[in-house]
Amino acid sequence: MRRTRFDDWPCPIARVTDLVGDWWTPLVMRDVLSGRTRFDDIQDSLGCSRAVLAQRLTRLVEEGLLVKEQYEAHPPRYDYRVTEKGVAFWHVLAAMWRWGSDWMWEDGEPPVLLVDRETREEIRPLVVDEVTGAPIDPRRFRRARNPRASVATLESLAPR
Repeated sequence: MRRTRFDDWPCPIARVTDLVGDWWTPLVMRDVLSGRTRFDDIQDSLGCSRAVLAQRLTRLVEEGLLVKEQYEAHPPRYDYRVTEKGVAFWHVLAAMWRWGSDWMWEDGEPPVLLVDRETREEIRPLVVDEVTGAPIDPRRFRRARNPRASVATLESLAPR
């Protein structure tokens, strides 16, 4: 069965889903953002097949979230480093972390926490509006056309 592609849809959520809408990609990014940069370390952490991991890492490099840097010539071995775009993806993972922490354990307590490296205090991510700093309430927003978008992008919103 062919997978539906969302990479040309006009919706940002659809496009992100096209990139990370599989089981492994968010976990690969979690591991790399947590400091695992070598293929074998990531593979050991996740337990996924080498082929699946190679495919996910290649896509993340192609999409500009990671860069691949050789650290050994024979055999060739690489580190995967997070780009600025990859660091910005942390906000997506943080929102997933918060929702998962709040809703995926019946007793209300997940077995792991996010903690500040220096203070060791728990961090509880929250999605806020960058203009007002207020938490975003989904009952208060709606989608609207972006007047700054290109004409071609706006034309893509037309019904198919």
